[in-house]
Amino acid sequence: MSDKPSGGKAASSHGAFTLEEILSQPACWRASLLDLEASGALRATVERFSRAQEWMFIGCGSSYYVAQAAAATLTTLTGLRAQAEAASELLLFPELVLAAKSNFVPVLVSRSGRTSEVLKAAELLAGRGIPTLGISCAPGQALEGLATSTIVLPAADERSTVMTRSFTSMLMALQAVAASLAGEHDFLSAQRSLAECGEELLGTLPQRLREFVSGHSFADYVCLGQGALYGIARESALKLTEMSVSYGQSFHTLEFRHGPKSIVGRETLIVFLLSETGYTAELEVLEEVKQLGGTTLVVANRAEERARAVADLLVELGADAPETARLPLYLFTAQLLGLYTGIKKGFDPDKPRNLSRVVVLEGDSQETSEHAAI
Repeated sequence: MSDKPSGGKAASSHGAFTLEEILSQPACWRASLLDLEASGALRATVERFSRAQEWMFIGCGSSYYVAQAAAATLTTLTGLRAQAEAASELLLFPELVLAAKSNFVPVLVSRSGRTSEVLKAAELLAGRGIPTLGISCAPGQALEGLATSTIVLPAADERSTVMTRSFTSMLMALQAVAASLAGEHDFLSAQRSLAECGEELLGTLPQRLREFVSGHSFADYVCLGQGALYGIARESALKLTEMSVSYGQSFHTLEFRHGPKSIVGRETLIVFLLSETGYTAELEVLEEVKQLGGTTLVVANRAEERARAVADLLVELGADAPETARLPLYLFTAQLLGLYTGIKKGFDPDKPRNLSRVVVLEGDSQETSEHAAI
C-alpha cells in the first residue's frame, strides 16, 4: 500500500505539507538536476572555481548538515580538501576558521537565501575579497546579491518549516558540482537514475514506518553514521527533534561505544545508517547494541543475514549507484519517522514548536528572531 499525500490527511491534516514534500523528492531531484544543466549554472560554477585547491561549505542547522555531506562528497570525488563550518563559527572566530586558507571556495548554503548568519558570513568574506558560491531554493533573495556566483533550485522550495526535499536537492546539486569538477560522468549518470530508486522506496516505506511508529513508543532517539553518512545522521536526529519534539542525538557509529552506549535500552531507538566502506566495523556495533537490549532501526543499501538478525526494522535502499551518490536516499527514513512520531504525539510537523522557516535576527529586518536556522 502506497502512502500518498491525500492518504496522509485521512485522520488529520497535521503534517500534510511535510508528507507531500517528502514524497515529492524524486520528482524534485529530476527537475532540479535538469534545471541545473539547462540553466548553465553547473557549467558556470565549474568554470569559475575549477582551479581552487580547497572548499569550505558553510551553513546553519540543516544547511550545516548539507555542508557536511557535501564536503565529504567533494573530497571523495576530487581528492581536494573540503570542510564544513557553521556560519556562526566563521562570524565569531574568523581567524580560527580562515587560518592558513588560500585559493579556497566558500560555499554558502541557505534554503531561503535570507538566513541572517549566512548573509553575514557572505558579507565578511566579500569584505576580504574572497569569491563565494551561494546555493538556495528561493530566487531573488539577498544571498544572490552577496555571493559571487549562485545556484538556485526553485523546484526544491517548501511550504513546511522543516527542510526535507530542499536538503536532499541542494545536496545533490553540490554533489553534481563535485562530480563535474572530478570529471566523474558515471556519478552524474547515477544521480539522474536515483529518482527511480527513490520512487520505488517511497512506494512502501511510509506505510512501514507509520506502522512501526504506531506499535512503539520511545523516550530517546540516537542516529549513527560514519564518513559521509555522519552529516546525514546529524540531520536525521534533527528531523526527529524538529517534527516530534523528541530528544534526538547523533554520533559517529564507532564513537557510540565510548560512553553514549550507556543509554541503550528498549526505550531508546538506535538508528544505524550503515555504509559499505565501514560495513564490517559498523555491524559489530549494531550487534553489540542488540546484545545490550537496544531497539534498532537499520538503513543500508543492501544487508546480509547478520544485519537482518539484529534489526527490529530494516530499510534496504537497493540502489545501483556509487556510495556517496546514495546519500539522499538515507534521509527518507528519518524524515518519515519524525513526521509520524510528531503526529502520534499530537504535534503538527508542518509547524514545529518554537521554529520558523527562516532565521532572521533582530535588527536585520522586521521578522521575529527564532532559534533554528535553515
